[in-house]
Amino acid sequence: MNEYVAAVPLEKAFRLINHGPTILVSAHHDGVDNVMAAAWACALDFSPPKLTVVLDKIAKTRDLVEQSGRFVIQVPTVAQIDLTFQVGHRSLLDQPDKLARSGVELFAMDGYNVPFVAGCSAWLACQLIPEPHNQNRYDLFIAEIVGAWADTRVFRNGHWHFETADPAWRSLHYVAGGHFYATGEAVDVKDI
Repeated sequence: MNEYVAAVPLEKAFRLINHGPTILVSAHHDGVDNVMAAAWACALDFSPPKLTVVLDKIAKTRDLVEQSGRFVIQVPTVAQIDLTFQVGHRSLLDQPDKLARSGVELFAMDGYNVPFVAGCSAWLACQLIPEPHNQNRYDLFIAEIVGAWADTRVFRNGHWHFETADPAWRSLHYVAGGHFYATGEAVDVKDI
């Protein structure tokens, strides 16, 4: 594992996605790994920590999540903009070598049987909370966060530090048509 990757306490895990970044979803089942990009993910609860993510019915990753009951949410960086766009616009169903073509490097975390995407700024290992009605009707998946990590070059002491990190570490926010925004400067409320 990278020397800069550190565990994040579960009670602070929501902070890894509460700024609304584009995320990568990775899953594994029956010898198949896949990664997809998603724009609709949200922290849901604190204790135990939970999140929601929308996984379209056409996505192979959704099938892997439904079959295994596990997945990882990652926060990709500006340095991974091409990778993020490629995994969001290629299908494993059409391109069996999708991950290699997209430049995805996977790694493992001890105790978790799911693939993690290298180079991201944060990772949330998730256990699916099955809600068939929400999944089938709205493509909405709910999961408990069972492990969390972040790269200390941009997240430490329970907070993001985009304003002091290399700009390549900023998170991505997808708009449409290959257009992203990067997380900007910090702005604090004064006189609280």
